[in-house]
Amino acid sequence: MIRFRLKEMIAEKEFRDGERLSIGKISQETGIHRSTISRIASQKGYNTTTENIDRLCNFFECSVDEIMEHIPD
Repeated sequence: MIRFRLKEMIAEKEFRDGERLSIGKISQETGIHRSTISRIASQKGYNTTTENIDRLCNFFECSVDEIMEHIPD
């Protein structure tokens, strides 16, 4: 299963930047619909596109392995 670390990435960016980061702001900056971001953050095993992963990596200035991880079944 693939586990997204989006909540952790949001918390790290909030700490680093010293300001609250909403799903709405991430949506606005990345062009990813709010509901998709919410599902990535909350829904276990959510399936999204590589384009969305790329946009999130660009937004958080991170690599793929920082935003998602493989957990063996």
